[in-house]
Amino acid sequence: MASSVDLRHCGVLGLAGTAVLALGGETAGALPVRELPSPASPAAALGLVGASFGVVLLIAAWALLGRLLRGPQPPTRRALLLVLALWAAPLLLAPPLFSRDVYSYLAQGAMVDARIDVYTHGPSALGGPAADEVAPLWRHTAAPYGPVFLAVAAALAAPAGGDLPTGLLGMRLVALLGVAAMAAALPRLARHSGADPATALWLGALNPLVLLHLVAGAHNDAMMLGLLGAGLVAALGRRPVLGAVLVTLAALVKAPAVLGLAAVAVLAARAGHRPVRAVLTTGLTAAATTIAATAAAGTGYGWIAALRTPVSPHNWAPTSLLGRATAALLDHLGSDLAPLAVPAWHALGLAATAAVLCLVWLRLRPRPVYALGLSLAAVAAFGPAIRPWYALWGLFLIAAAAPSASVRHRTATVTAVLALAVLPSGAPADLGRLLLAGCGGVLAVVVLWQAHQAVRAPALGRTA
Repeated sequence: MASSVDLRHCGVLGLAGTAVLALGGETAGALPVRELPSPASPAAALGLVGASFGVVLLIAAWALLGRLLRGPQPPTRRALLLVLALWAAPLLLAPPLFSRDVYSYLAQGAMVDARIDVYTHGPSALGGPAADEVAPLWRHTAAPYGPVFLAVAAALAAPAGGDLPTGLLGMRLVALLGVAAMAAALPRLARHSGADPATALWLGALNPLVLLHLVAGAHNDAMMLGLLGAGLVAALGRRPVLGAVLVTLAALVKAPAVLGLAAVAVLAARAGHRPVRAVLTTGLTAAATTIAATAAAGTGYGWIAALRTPVSPHNWAPTSLLGRATAALLDHLGSDLAPLAVPAWHALGLAATAAVLCLVWLRLRPRPVYALGLSLAAVAAFGPAIRPWYALWGLFLIAAAAPSASVRHRTATVTAVLALAVLPSGAPADLGRLLLAGCGGVLAVVVLWQAHQAVRAPALGRTA
């Protein structure tokens, strides 16, 4: 089929996928509470089937596009950016998908605007319709985000004035700016790392996880990664101070980006600065940026303590799964140590992360972009909480600096699996919803197979 498929076919197939996903999201997405249909209603069931159908079409279009990049006439970077815009377009006005986090962002922004401390109170302290939209698990939870993001959230919440569609559109536009910054940074990072810029763009920006969770889900990870990519590009351009400022701003959106300062310091040393001077300059610039940004946001330094925000008790991070399994076993044995199992596994996860970081930077210091990508992947994998979009922390930079095709293939496989890991409503999956989602996926596979056969038959006839 690949020989009979061109860029136009990939674009249309992916557009069909995101369009059907957006349409299905109208009844099966993370809708405002007043618009939520009953999970057992025909509309919700049909929407879930349609959304899953669309996701599988999008994954197929992305995979076919990757095969075109390995062909004799690969698409240009400009063409890939046009495809990205085409695929993203139907998602712009769709309801939030795969998570209700964007409602938390708006509630936290309204709290900042109302001078309520978001680092000691959850959205329940705000009350009203904005707090009602937040997932029950997080209504009493302090914000884990830095002052830069909360300042942006407050700036969006104030003019929205409680108008939910306006606030949601504003958050999605911020996420789109982050994705645009990622797409602009990827080719430059790839050239520095000796990788193909077009392949990096395909894997790092047209990735289904970017479209599903950064565009459709409007997650603030897009803002973090956009600033991180811009900072690394600045450091590569022998502007380490600007790079440190931008990376620090990324960390003041979400904390994991702070690891990017190590890459900035390494790049500064490689540009001719003495190592000690490079580290000191990077550290002092980061400190000054943190002080200035926190003062400008007016939120204080409570975000440091808020990094200990609790995780969902049903989180499927490896350390959480092992912790719950160990606790169940100890409880079955009648041990009093059962309550300590989950914290112990989380501590082991942090220790494993530290060990991986040390090993990665010792071995890959000459390749700081790739080292940073692996480091962020380790933070996501061994942390106490994991969501599919967390994989983008490391994937974004691995896409730009992967040393071999096998690494890119494994990364793409992980992407395809994670793209199917969450229901469009963001709600926990039960057997009924899983069956409906599975039906949508199987239906998409059948349609794709029939299309493959229809395309293949004329080609075989011409060959004969």
